[in-house]
Amino acid sequence: MNKRLENSLILIWTISLLATLGSLYFSEIRGYEPCTYCWYQRILMYPIILISGVALFQKNARIALTLAVFSIVGGGISLYHYGLQKLSFLSDNAPVCGDVPCTGMYINIFGFITIPFLALVAFTIILITSLLMIKWQKETK
Repeated sequence: MNKRLENSLILIWTISLLATLGSLYFSEIRGYEPCTYCWYQRILMYPIILISGVALFQKNARIALTLAVFSIVGGGISLYHYGLQKLSFLSDNAPVCGDVPCTGMYINIFGFITIPFLALVAFTIILITSLLMIKWQKETK
């Protein structure tokens, strides 16, 4: 595996680790109870740490497609959840999703950075990196 692919796996592993630690910080230290969509995002982010870590250890860049799929689904949920928080036509008709409303914003930095936004950024970085890995693998064949 070339250095570019290895560095990409390191980046994906680091981003997923930071996202996971951030989510655990918000829930376990700050005491913010995750809503249902937050749980779905976690369900899709947490395995990326293990998948990318094992791939890095095995020097297996072919895992990029799997990482891309996880990030597309997770990013889609994050985007919808962010829309529920920020777009009135979605938030006015938002379904109740458990004990915690999915429209609630525990943080709202600069008027646009919320927890689903942070997850969306992480999933987007992972997706772009995964797609680049796929492209680079095809170029070397």
